[in-house]
Amino acid sequence: MFATSLAPFLSVRRGRLAVEFYNRAFGASEIFCIESDSGDIVAQLSINGAEFWLSDESPAHGNFSPETLNGGTVRMILSVDDPAAVFDQAVAAGATPIHPVTMQHGFLMGRLSDPFGHHWEIVKPLESEA
Repeated sequence: MFATSLAPFLSVRRGRLAVEFYNRAFGASEIFCIESDSGDIVAQLSINGAEFWLSDESPAHGNFSPETLNGGTVRMILSVDDPAAVFDQAVAAGATPIHPVTMQHGFLMGRLSDPFGHHWEIVKPLESEA
C-alpha cells in the first residue's frame, strides 16, 4: 500500500545557494536535483528524513519567492531534539533571528528567517508534567 505524505516546496532565488545554506544550517542532504541550462534548479532535500523541495522561482509558472512577494505565506516548523543548537547553527550559517529559543505554549521554540525569506520555527515539544 502506498503511504500518503506531504512535503513543502519552497520557491527561492539562487536555488543552488539555498541548497548549500540548508546543508550548513540544518544538515540537509540532497536527495534529487536537476539543473536547467540557465542554472535554475529543482531539488529534493532531507533533514534527518524530513523531506522538502525547493526550486528557483518561476513567475511564468506562478512560483514566487518571499523576496519577490516581500514576505511569505507559510512557516516551516522543524522539530529537533536540541532547538537551541540548531537555531545557533542556522544563525551561524546566515539566518536572521526573529525570536530566540524560549519556552512557549508547551514547546522550546525559536524563530528565524533564512537568507531567502522563508521563516523557520525550530521546536521541541516539552513533556507534560502530569
